[in-house]
Amino acid sequence: MTGKEHDGFLPSGTMGYQQEMVLQTVEPQPDMTHGTVFFIGTATVLLRYGGFTILTDPNFLHQGKQVHLGYGLKSKRLTEPAIDIDQLPPLDAVLLSHLHEDHFDRIAMRKLDKTLPIVTTQHAAQALKKQRFIRTYGLSTWQTFTIYKGNVSVHVTALPARHAPGLLKALLPPVMGTMLDFQSSASQMRLRVYISGDTLLYDQLKEIPCHFPTIDLALLHLGGTRIVGMLVTMDGKQGVQALKLIAPHTAIPVHYDDYTVFKSPLDDFKRRVRDEHLEESVVYLKRGETYTFAATNVRDFSSC
Repeated sequence: MTGKEHDGFLPSGTMGYQQEMVLQTVEPQPDMTHGTVFFIGTATVLLRYGGFTILTDPNFLHQGKQVHLGYGLKSKRLTEPAIDIDQLPPLDAVLLSHLHEDHFDRIAMRKLDKTLPIVTTQHAAQALKKQRFIRTYGLSTWQTFTIYKGNVSVHVTALPARHAPGLLKALLPPVMGTMLDFQSSASQMRLRVYISGDTLLYDQLKEIPCHFPTIDLALLHLGGTRIVGMLVTMDGKQGVQALKLIAPHTAIPVHYDDYTVFKSPLDDFKRRVRDEHLEESVVYLKRGETYTFAATNVRDFSSC
């Protein structure tokens, strides 16, 4: 982690609520024209832009290891992560969609720096605090947390997400989607990134393009995960419907073939993308590959 000068956001469980944090930087003026997404596996990516290095949903278990999903349910990992946790670069923050072990595993629990800022749901923030992570920041839907670093800021907004329908929803941890708005010192928004989290397609997602009508990059959690036979993450069909609804300039599917509970292969999503003639909107990454994107759209924040 790069360190901090001032932390004005009170950790989860404290009274009072401020929504910002300032990180130290010794870097020169960062490149605001390009950024990268490095795909590690499952929903774990390294996002680098504007001097920030952000890790999402850290899952570093190796092939053959099992994750515990609660209520005695387990799933075996079928793939290897592109890198081990010890190979991570210095991080500014972690974004965690929810506290399932395929998103924050026991390796992350043991080896991540306990002072690393983690922006997540209120449920996950409280649970991680009990594991001695001292800078966990829990958001409710539509709340925004801003991180400043030098002349650049990133606004992290928690978005609607639903992990399961009906009664099964109460048995799974709360989940959030995330919008990242990167802003320069000139108060101009330079890049907007949407991360779906483990959600199904449902009506409340329609509010996202209302609040955020222009999205540069989207990371879509797919896989068609099934627990006790019920769908709990988007499959190929729902993924394409979400792609049409959110309408990002570019989408990258993640979370699609790493565990035995993932039942909708990436090829299903690819076929439906072709059927809808959306190929130019999607970039496919293998584990260990990097996507370099241009961030040339300078525009003001938009809202409903």
